[in-house]
Amino acid sequence: MGRPPSRRVAVLSSLVALAWTATARAEPLKVVETGPAANAVLKQQGESFFVRFDRPIDHMSSRLIIMRDGQVIETLQPRLKTEPTVLFAAAAPTLGDGQYTLTWVVKTTEDVELVRGSIPFSVSISR
Repeated sequence: MGRPPSRRVAVLSSLVALAWTATARAEPLKVVETGPAANAVLKQQGESFFVRFDRPIDHMSSRLIIMRDGQVIETLQPRLKTEPTVLFAAAAPTLGDGQYTLTWVVKTTEDVELVRGSIPFSVSISR
């Protein structure tokens, strides 16, 4: 008569399966779409900004930041009630003509690590 597998073997097998699943999902977070798009020119004040990712993010731990010449111009407050994969915020109408960068700092719902990214855009209202 065969002996049933020990509890230690069962636990070890479960840990190996979890580690394999985590490794398989350890792909980098991908940006699917941004608004504005990279290098877009905004023609009006009060634009909204968003970044859509390929998997859910932790909205509470994520930020959208508008920068110009390496300086923070505005930190946007993301809406918490939005799609799980979208970081969305409305900007105050304070951006003047010029070159900007929309920077995001996000945490996925399954990871602890923060992921950063950015896209350039410009504002041209007075022209």
